Amino acid sequence: MGVPERYKDILMSNRRAGQPLSFSAVLEGLKAAGEDTRLRLVAVLAEAELTVSDLTDILGQSQPRISRHLKLLAEAGLVERHREASWVFYRRASEGEGGGIVTQLLDLLDRDDPVLAGDRARLDAVRAARAAAAQSYFAAHARQWDEIRRLHVPEAAVEAAMRQALGGAPIRSLLDLGTGTGRMLELFAGDIERGMGIDLSPDMLGVARNNLEQAGVRNCLLRQSDIYAVPAPRDAFDAVIVHQVLHYLDDGGRALREAARVLRPGGRLLVVDFAPHALEFLREAHAHRHLGFPRETVEGWLADAGLDLVSFRTLTPAGGPGEGLTVSLWLARDPRVLMAGADLVDREIA
Repeated sequence: MGVPERYKDILMSNRRAGQPLSFSAVLEGLKAAGEDTRLRLVAVLAEAELTVSDLTDILGQSQPRISRHLKLLAEAGLVERHREASWVFYRRASEGEGGGIVTQLLDLLDRDDPVLAGDRARLDAVRAARAAAAQSYFAAHARQWDEIRRLHVPEAAVEAAMRQALGGAPIRSLLDLGTGTGRMLELFAGDIERGMGIDLSPDMLGVARNNLEQAGVRNCLLRQSDIYAVPAPRDAFDAVIVHQVLHYLDDGGRALREAARVLRPGGRLLVVDFAPHALEFLREAHAHRHLGFPRETVEGWLADAGLDLVSFRTLTPAGGPGEGLTVSLWLARDPRVLMAGADLVDREIA
């Protein structure tokens, strides 16, 4: 039985490195990487997502020269690029034939080679400067976040409940909507093959990028994007998390419909937010548009998005209801079932 058209993009997006590569792909890849600056770029972009400015500092070459080499690498499929506001970030290709070529090239390189070791040392300096900028921003806003944290149950309890909710099935790919500091990606990184976090704020993405690098997380991407327009195709993720985001939005239902769009058949959506409360100061001091949500409101949005509710749970502060913010967790599932034929082809191209 052939694979339905709707699954082809899913299957192709999950190609694994190590499979035989076409003659033309290998030839073009080797031609692109077969120059000292470009091979150094491939090696350093395997360590981190970096801007042209970062790369000029690391390699000690002019911006036009670096940009020209990146263009050639991108055309050969060996590096990927994405834009965040006025910045453009580059990273090594991780999927498709380009990703396979990069993986094999990196396996051939000696990490202790003086040229590569020098590049990594300068990368560490770039990371240190980035971390200082991120921590400066975080420090300026930490008081606001700490004020909210004191109002609800400990974050460790919330995170434990989230892990329990999503622990019933393996997660190949995870999307964190409104990723903020990147904490959800850090929490689940060891349980997934790949993750993506999106946020509209470049400053918050800077904090998240620093946090993930400090935690050694290498299997997650960060992207600047509107939560209503996720930069991913339909049926792209096994699980989506919307953690403490809905109360900032004008249209929570629209956000959950977009989350449902990128869920695979059988995929799960975990929503974490506050139950209804009367803390009006959160509107002015913290830009909350909504003072929590009744259970039925979110469940109505999930139903409108075509998802089935799996479970609902609340975590109440030690002082009991009315003494702070109660945290609610909704777990929903896409009712579609992935066809066996798609699974077979996925194994064939893996």
